Amino acid sequence: MAVGTKGLEPKQLDLLDDAALVAELEKAKKELFNLRFQAASGQLETHGRLKAVRRDIARIYTILRERELGIRTAPSVSE
Repeated sequence: MAVGTKGLEPKQLDLLDDAALVAELEKAKKELFNLRFQAASGQLETHGRLKAVRRDIARIYTILRERELGIRTAPSVSE
């Protein structure tokens, strides 16, 4: 993700288990809250970041829902 979640690409999200995805979702939601607050107070420099974080949240929700429906499988634990 170019501007969204730092360090995570869409393909890497698919490799995370559900607990890690939920943790990433919480981080993204907190970041979106902070960005909205900055935008309202006029301190936000890059407005494109809002769009990117919203899309990251949508990607994570999509992966979780696809796993719930059985469309996509969670990564297997190999020891």
